[in-house]
Amino acid sequence: MIHIYTDGAARGNPGPGGYGVVLKFQDYTKELSQGYKKTTNNRMELLAVIVALEALKIAPLEVTIYSDSQYVVNAIKKGWLKNWLKIDFRGKKNPDLWKRFWEVYQKHKVHFCWVKGHSGHPENERCDALAVKSSYEYLLTDDYYETVVGT
Repeated sequence: MIHIYTDGAARGNPGPGGYGVVLKFQDYTKELSQGYKKTTNNRMELLAVIVALEALKIAPLEVTIYSDSQYVVNAIKKGWLKNWLKIDFRGKKNPDLWKRFWEVYQKHKVHFCWVKGHSGHPENERCDALAVKSSYEYLLTDDYYETVVGT
C-alpha cells in the first residue's frame, strides 16, 4: 500500500501557487513540490494528486490518497467526475487537469481519504509547507491557467 499526502496553495485565487506531495511506502518517503506563476487553489490541489500518481513507476498499485481538498475527494467519492466525463466537462472548471487525472487514476486502485487541513496532521502540514514555499520560489512555472479558465 502506497500512502500519498497532498496539498495545494494559492496566494490569491488566482495568484502565485504551488503544490506539495509526500509519498510513503514502508520506510521510504519522497517529497515533491512545484510553484506556479498564476493558478488557483483547486488547480494546485488537483495537480498535487496528479503529479503524485504520475510519480508511481509501477502499475497497478493500491494507493491511498490523503487530501484536505473536498473538491478533489468529493469529485471521486460522490461520482461528480464520472458525470463530468459524460458531459465532456461542459461548463466545468479545470477540464485539462481532470482529463489528465482520469488517465493516471485508472492505472491504479486508488482510495481517497479526506483530512481536515491545518489540524496538526503531520503529513498534511508538511504538504502545506511545501506548497506554500513553492509559491514563493524565484522562478515559477506557467500553469497555463489563462488558456483554460472558463473552458
